[in-house]
Amino acid sequence: MKWVSRLIAVAALAVATAAGAAEEGQLQEGFVNPGYVEKPAWFKSSFLDLREDVAEATDEGKRVMLYFYQDGCPYCEKLINTNFTQRDIVEKTRKHFDVIAINMWGDAVVTDLRGSEVTEKAFSLGLKVQFTPTLLFLDEQGEIALRANGYYPPHRFMTALDYVAGHHEKKLAFRDYLAQQQPLAASGKLHIEKGFLQPPYNLQRNQGDKPLMVLFEQKDCAVCDEMHGDAFRRPLSRELMEQFDIAVVDIWSKEKLTTPGGEKLAAREWARQSGVQYVPSMAFFDGQGEEVFRTEAYLRPFHLQSAMEYVASGAYREQPEFQRFVQERADHLREQGIEVDLWE
Repeated sequence: MKWVSRLIAVAALAVATAAGAAEEGQLQEGFVNPGYVEKPAWFKSSFLDLREDVAEATDEGKRVMLYFYQDGCPYCEKLINTNFTQRDIVEKTRKHFDVIAINMWGDAVVTDLRGSEVTEKAFSLGLKVQFTPTLLFLDEQGEIALRANGYYPPHRFMTALDYVAGHHEKKLAFRDYLAQQQPLAASGKLHIEKGFLQPPYNLQRNQGDKPLMVLFEQKDCAVCDEMHGDAFRRPLSRELMEQFDIAVVDIWSKEKLTTPGGEKLAAREWARQSGVQYVPSMAFFDGQGEEVFRTEAYLRPFHLQSAMEYVASGAYREQPEFQRFVQERADHLREQGIEVDLWE
């Protein structure tokens, strides 16, 4: 295994170098920052024995993704808080990979595929990790199928996942695969339309107000772009949207707002307290400021419209199971001779 052999040779030197640097207090000086970003709970809890990790992933039809990070790294934060807040990315990653976090300045022991033991920092140094995040995607033999130095935005990251999950590294280089796929970047903007509520937001509900639909989004979100560019443009969607006050809330904004319950918080803090994990998420509030329904997944227009009708009609009060409401709505439309395509 080429990368393991190279690792053993370089890591031996790295251990000695790391020890000497540590004695002089040079290894971490200027590099370790105080910031800490909590990693998703679904990352693998590993003993950092790569022999076991690769074997277990292979048995499950997965591959290993090594995530090298450091505290205070803004690009690590962006990977965790932008890429891994998008459900399609999370689902694809969890389906095809075991993600193992390695602190490039850490002292935990890593056991490589030949049984050699080195610290995380020596392991990182041996692999010449210069940037964080650095991602190493390993195949079933522990070879590096793809190395990603630095942060990949969601569209490129998704393509990287497809490249390695599909074993395309056996056929062509990643840059050629990327050129073939031509993934579209997100617009990088929030879609706050003229008829929506405008920031700074006062979302507190008063008697006689329409129900409130809050769209929790972020700027780098291609799915958000698609929702506003397609599903929200359709006539039935526009008709249903007229029945709501609508606010687009950036889940990372520090701008203060007044919540439907009357509390003054930064938008990002409200999103955190509300348990928003994915974008886009839609939260619906009644006239008393109580949240009555939420969606947290990619929705095609039929289901998005069903969610709005479920709240606008008040059906949620009588039918607590949304999927039953969706089925009943589809049956009712078909009875009227209207063709229903759940993926339309």
